[in-house]
Amino acid sequence: MKFVCTQHDLNINLALVSRAVSTRPTHPVLANIKLEATTNPDTIQLTGFDLSLGIQTNFSAQVEEAGILTLPAKLLNDIVAKLPSGEITLDDAAGENLVTITSVSGRYQVRGMSAEEFPELPSIEQGETNQLSATAFIDGLKGSLVACSQDESKQVLTGVYLKVEPERLEFAATDGHRLGIVEVYPNETEAATEENSEPLEPANIGSFEVTVPAKALRELEKMLGSGQDDDRLGLQLEQGQVVFGWGDCKLTTRTLEGKYPDYRLLIPKQFQRQITLDRKQLLSALERIAVLADQTNLVKFSIDSASQSIALSVESQDRGSGRESLAGQVSGADLDIAFNIKYLMDGLKTLLTQEITISLNGPLEPVILTPLGGVKMTYLVMPVQLRT
Repeated sequence: MKFVCTQHDLNINLALVSRAVSTRPTHPVLANIKLEATTNPDTIQLTGFDLSLGIQTNFSAQVEEAGILTLPAKLLNDIVAKLPSGEITLDDAAGENLVTITSVSGRYQVRGMSAEEFPELPSIEQGETNQLSATAFIDGLKGSLVACSQDESKQVLTGVYLKVEPERLEFAATDGHRLGIVEVYPNETEAATEENSEPLEPANIGSFEVTVPAKALRELEKMLGSGQDDDRLGLQLEQGQVVFGWGDCKLTTRTLEGKYPDYRLLIPKQFQRQITLDRKQLLSALERIAVLADQTNLVKFSIDSASQSIALSVESQDRGSGRESLAGQVSGADLDIAFNIKYLMDGLKTLLTQEITISLNGPLEPVILTPLGGVKMTYLVMPVQLRT
């Protein structure tokens, strides 16, 4: 194998596929990245796979000799990332899977392994590819990933529940303390693209439900945010496996088994109190007083309808106390209620409008945060019992 490419192209694609390389591989070859050089057209394909998550990319290069092998992911990344910009040549003419990397600054040799033991990425042969809007998908991920559970004993809650319909995508995630729901409408997203952009073909979208691991979706979110112009995200689903395709990139992952809880039952049908206020002001105030929160991470909200204001307070025996006051539009009776300050800030960071509405009932009943305008999002957070 021998090919010439730019340091930029190789570095960018190595960084992407390395996210799917295991830090504790069950087999030595899984610590490697597979490189495959092909001619007609001249293309380099890179693959990282930890047997659960797989990422594959392709980019153009000058291929002088086709071939395939695997190289240590971390070592290759460290070398290529530090090389100066310009052309790089990779050549395994030395034999025994020994690759010579030549740049304008010097020459390195890296020992790899045969690709024969590198597992193939799962492929889905049956069924059509669902064509989704990448922009709409990013919106859904931003509002739901934050609420995924970290508790591996509840596997199905460590992912995002995705409900796909021809005209609507719904994303949901919960860890038992909070719930994030996002509804996006791909046709509206496409209609909002710039007039001079290439028009999208009509979406081919079936109806299905699937729960996808948060780890894989976080990598997909990074991939989709990397700056390519293509807004077409392909999705193929087969029992136990889902494949996302975007431009020259492919991400594959196992799905999470088990029935996802009926999260809609958690949302109250009506509310006794409602507050409308500036999201950034509330977030800034929480960030300031959070430095005084103790291990309980508790912040108290004192809602005053007479003064149309909300007082935020934190008290810690070891650190001290803090208090902030914010103006807002308050309807309903006064109330003292407390929250985990981290959960509240996480939710506010996903609601990207200037103003938000907080809908609530009693001091221990679910509280709903929604943006005024923009993407249709719902962030539910459970209050914490106030200490007496």
